[in-house]
Amino acid sequence: MRAVIQRVSTANVTIDGKIKSQINAGLMILIGIEDADSTEDVEWLSTKIINLRIFNDENGVMNISVKDVAGDILLISQFTLHASTKKGNRPSYLRASKPEIAIPLYEKMIAQLEDDFGKTIYTGEFGADMKVELVNDGPVTIIIDTKNKE
Repeated sequence: MRAVIQRVSTANVTIDGKIKSQINAGLMILIGIEDADSTEDVEWLSTKIINLRIFNDENGVMNISVKDVAGDILLISQFTLHASTKKGNRPSYLRASKPEIAIPLYEKMIAQLEDDFGKTIYTGEFGADMKVELVNDGPVTIIIDTKNKE
């Protein structure tokens, strides 16, 4: 799984001209799923996201988590995170899972985040043409790949 995590002051996702989900301060996360991903990846990534200390404490130091600030999370599926650009100029998406694999893992990720976070996770719609707007706070953007746990 690959996740692009952005600390936001506000974010929303629109589908067919209607706002599907909207958050204030918190995390807007784009998530890409590949066939090699498993429930273990879901559990590890959820724990990492919930406990990631990228919000400022009283001294202005990034030292507290989204859970500590009672923020929100907007989770958006994005298969293009697994694009390969090695050959030519047209990206290949062979590593991105097909819906029959990706949807169950995406739904597990939502459920795992809700369990770990103790709050509703706001989402887009898997496979939909979505318009995502956000105000990146900082800016702070973190990329995590469960296959490369640095």
